[in-house]
Amino acid sequence: MELTFELAEKVLAAQPFSVLLGARLTAFGAGGATLELDIRDDLRQQNGYLHGGVLGYAADNAITFAAGTALGPEVLTGGFTISYLRPAQGTVLRAEAKVAHAGSRQASCTCELSVVDEAGAATLCAIAQGTVIALRR
Repeated sequence: MELTFELAEKVLAAQPFSVLLGARLTAFGAGGATLELDIRDDLRQQNGYLHGGVLGYAADNAITFAAGTALGPEVLTGGFTISYLRPAQGTVLRAEAKVAHAGSRQASCTCELSVVDEAGAATLCAIAQGTVIALRR
C-alpha cells in the first residue's frame, strides 16, 4: 500500500504523543517529509531552550515518515543519531527528512532540524540520520 499525504496525516494523528506535542506534517512525498511543531514554554528545558528530547522526537518521526514514502506505511525506526549544533530558540521547530537510500526492506535517511523565528528566518540547530525498517508479515 502506498503512503499518501492524507494517510500520513492520519497516521500522525493516531500517535498520542505527536498530538500532545502538536506535531503536523507540512510536506510529504517523493522521498521526503517535513514535520513542524510550535515551540511552547512547556517544551523548553531549564535554560529556556527547546528540550533536546523534542528535537529527538521530531528527527525520529520525520525520518520515519520520509522512509514511508519509499517503504510504505508499515515501518519502524531501526535507529537514529542526532547531533545538536546550537541551542534551539524560536517559534517553530521544523524537521526536514530525506531518503538517502532505500532498498526493499530498509531505508537510510537524513534530517535537518531548524528553528524558525517570528520573522520567518530559519536557523539550523541539529542534524540527524537514521535507519527505518519495513514490517513484512
